[in-house]
Amino acid sequence: MTDLDLATVRAFVAVTDHGQFGSAADVLGISQQAVSKRIARLESRLGIALFDRVPTGAVPTAAARRFMAHARALLALADEAVATATARRGPLRVAILGERLAEMRAMRFYLARHPEAEVEFVQSNAYVTSRDALLGGRADAAFARAQGGLRALPGHIAAVPAYLDALHLLVGKDNPLSGRSAVTLAELAGHTVWVPGAAVPSEWSDYYDCLSRFSGITVDRTPRSELFPDAGTSHGPAPIEAMLEHIAASDSLSTFNGEGFELPWHPHIRRVRIIDPTPAYPHALLWNSIDPHPGLAALIAYFRDSYNSDAASDCWIPGPDRALFMP
Repeated sequence: MTDLDLATVRAFVAVTDHGQFGSAADVLGISQQAVSKRIARLESRLGIALFDRVPTGAVPTAAARRFMAHARALLALADEAVATATARRGPLRVAILGERLAEMRAMRFYLARHPEAEVEFVQSNAYVTSRDALLGGRADAAFARAQGGLRALPGHIAAVPAYLDALHLLVGKDNPLSGRSAVTLAELAGHTVWVPGAAVPSEWSDYYDCLSRFSGITVDRTPRSELFPDAGTSHGPAPIEAMLEHIAASDSLSTFNGEGFELPWHPHIRRVRIIDPTPAYPHALLWNSIDPHPGLAALIAYFRDSYNSDAASDCWIPGPDRALFMP
């Protein structure tokens, strides 16, 4: 068994993100020599080379790119463990998956109308989900599916429907579907749709499994990191921008995108509605009913009242979610 020193893992992530040992040292608050020693110690422990030194800095090796996702997950779990052990009741902590998603837009709307609310957002990612943050005690509430995923939620986790996010198809301007205002779900049977987020086992990968079985769509789960290894680093584009550029340049590639997702502008990207039925992602508000935060009552009441149930009759959602989301 190989025990990993978290300090060396943090140094590895910092060098990868910033592309230079000096920049990583500034972020970590240590010397460049200390960063180099930590990387050398990690390389020795793993028995692999992690970086190729180039004139502009350091470029992750193929082995390093494979290790990166696990390194980020390890650090996130370590941070969560510390936060859980030292937690004090303060602002309402709400876990979200990303700044661009529908739940963040909904929370901004809520906070604009409830200026007295004290809310702190807990950012999740593809490897440590919003549900994990809630179950681990790092958050008081979370936006996620109430069903699906690797395991069922325990009985003390309560839920109300928050938002049905209709899925659209994103294609490039040369894609045969680009001229369509809408396409039926039946017409997409046999098509392959790229969903890089489904590469990680989670409640959303389970959602796309269900959609694939229902519709006959093949889900391509190739992760973005395999296609754009530099995306998200100091010398590469943002992951979402790299993905859009890839789709825009193709005459066949497509991906799903939620209606509530704030998409960066690209002149060659076209959004095509999916109808009859419209697949929708069921975002629920989850919380721990054993020890609820005092600020939860107003938030629960708001989403219970504002849930867009009028859209449900035209939507497809997985069977396990229907009891909560279908009026």
